[in-house]
Amino acid sequence: MRYKTFGNIGFNVSSLGFGAMNLPGVPFEQARDALNYALDHGINYIDTAAAYRNSEEIIGLSISHRRDEYFLATKTAQRSYAAAKEEIDRSLVRMKTDHVDLLQIHYVNYVKEFQQAMAEDGAYLAALEAKQAGKVRHIGITGHRPELLAKWIQNGKFEQVLFHLNLAQPFAKDELIPALTELNMGKVAMKPLSGGFIQPVEKAVRYPYSQDVHVVISGMVSVAEVKQNIAAIEAEVSDYERQELEQLAVELGGHNCRRCNYCECPIGITIPDIMISSKIREKFGLLPKGDGFYQKQKDKLFSCADYEPCKVTPLCEQKCPYHLPMQKVIQESVSYFS
Repeated sequence: MRYKTFGNIGFNVSSLGFGAMNLPGVPFEQARDALNYALDHGINYIDTAAAYRNSEEIIGLSISHRRDEYFLATKTAQRSYAAAKEEIDRSLVRMKTDHVDLLQIHYVNYVKEFQQAMAEDGAYLAALEAKQAGKVRHIGITGHRPELLAKWIQNGKFEQVLFHLNLAQPFAKDELIPALTELNMGKVAMKPLSGGFIQPVEKAVRYPYSQDVHVVISGMVSVAEVKQNIAAIEAEVSDYERQELEQLAVELGGHNCRRCNYCECPIGITIPDIMISSKIREKFGLLPKGDGFYQKQKDKLFSCADYEPCKVTPLCEQKCPYHLPMQKVIQESVSYFS
């Protein structure tokens, strides 16, 4: 396991972090074993959020007795002071700890949301007070708009950012990662498989591992998955492999979707997932989880071409800040079923 100094935070973090978002979907014993196996084998960064169902409780029940062995990061998606304060305190109870190492203002994608969180009665004040009280050691932010995050961190209020970085979403490299490096902030990349779409798994994990980040968060739910992820980063990335991965990222990221979720489909198509998986689907096919997603979306995908209100100007495209041809990509996706 490779370890890096976590920017100005200073903690020696493992390059592979344990993403606990999906733990509520498996039996408790399986989740507990996965967490403990991760700690036993050098992973010392645990990531969760108050919004991840009972993920925090699972962590508390499984590894709170080993609290000094890991850096614990959680999140609040609340925007007001009162709601965030309550959520932070609840997270400490759930995880059976008197402090979290990192509290992140979660899922900030709109300027209005950022302004709400940073207002006098906003969530940031609750995080700051918790830090002053010793309940929180450091404060970070997460989001899906890398170019906005690169601007928001200039205020000096945050010590870390959590962002997408994978073969299909390499966009944080353009502005955000250089800005974080210049400020010596914590750099945490999430979703190396883009939610279960990118394969082969080893290549998917090795791409963010090859980049200028401190931690790659992978959502793991079993001992087998922890083993697979650790094996993927056992060898260092050569210059040749890095170049190959960079070229593949340019190809697979050609859809240009950041998963900001500004778009909204009137017939319920999960547009970002279709966009992000489009190039992967064509080149490598899909992992079982990705195939399952497409099967659930099948009827809606076929309905897109016949939806009358979008015949002239697609409603989703009017909301996209990147002006992407979403209707075209969605209608082409039905070829997956033939």
